[in-house]
Amino acid sequence: MFSKSFTPDDLPDLTGKVIIVTGGNAGVGSAAVHHLARRGAKVYMAARNEQRAKTAIERLKVAGLSPGNGEVHWLPLDYSDPREVKKAAEDFMEKEQRLDVVVNSAALLLVPFQKSHDGIQDIVMVNYIGPFLFIRTLLPLLKRTAQSPNSDVRVVMLSSEGHAHAPMDARFRNIDDLNVEYKESRFQDYLRYNLTKFMGMLYVKELQRRFDTEGVPIVVLGVHPGVVNTEGVQAYAHSVGPILSPIYTFIANTFFTSPSKGAYSTAFAAAAPIVRTQAEEYRGAYIVPPGKIGKASRRVEDRELAKELWDTTERTLADIGL
Repeated sequence: MFSKSFTPDDLPDLTGKVIIVTGGNAGVGSAAVHHLARRGAKVYMAARNEQRAKTAIERLKVAGLSPGNGEVHWLPLDYSDPREVKKAAEDFMEKEQRLDVVVNSAALLLVPFQKSHDGIQDIVMVNYIGPFLFIRTLLPLLKRTAQSPNSDVRVVMLSSEGHAHAPMDARFRNIDDLNVEYKESRFQDYLRYNLTKFMGMLYVKELQRRFDTEGVPIVVLGVHPGVVNTEGVQAYAHSVGPILSPIYTFIANTFFTSPSKGAYSTAFAAAAPIVRTQAEEYRGAYIVPPGKIGKASRRVEDRELAKELWDTTERTLADIGL
């Protein structure tokens, strides 16, 4: 999957750029923070756990931020609680006068069905609604930055090839559709995860259309990082029981790529110059390793379904006072 056509060393000097990477304290997110900070960017590692975030930042500093010697700061962010999401975005806007890139890397993988906040299942809240609300709250600053001379503002959503395997009958008419459990399936965890990634790609397409209609020069991209051996993958491998666990762990360690390489396509989407110079090709694109336009599922082009999802998301947030 990986070739020499792109590496983070190909990125330009990012000095003066301000970037948020959610889920940046582990896995692909942490590697993306490192790649971008090494080119001189000021990167906010948005994560829930302060100790893990600060440990991750120290680990990055030890690994070295030269040659760019950018900065890495912790931004408290809990995608599972929508009120905390809004507060995190508002706190950020009090600290910074510009925002060039938001990379949504935080995600739940294969987790049991659970509703922790506001009657919305956790995986939908963390993988889709949280990012939706975070970006919505940050929009004034993103748009203001996009008006600056020589600006290059981007929104990057980490996706997965799983988006193409979401159930064919997926609809988003109401909160019940968002909370679909797939009880009848043996693979309900996979189906719910794939559904959230499908939501994310519909969001990429719809947000890009809205920017284009408004004449806002912000580029929105979905990114498939590849099959990456992240902490989440390891945790899942250890959770499947004593018989399957060694098999899953062996497969992940042998065949999956490292988080550092897995973040190549994320770094490309966030800062590669060609995305801006050939923006017509990259608006709403689906980026695959190591940094090229891939082919997303045809279903993500369904404008009516994307609008249905957007409208239901807005209505759901309004119902909880957001």
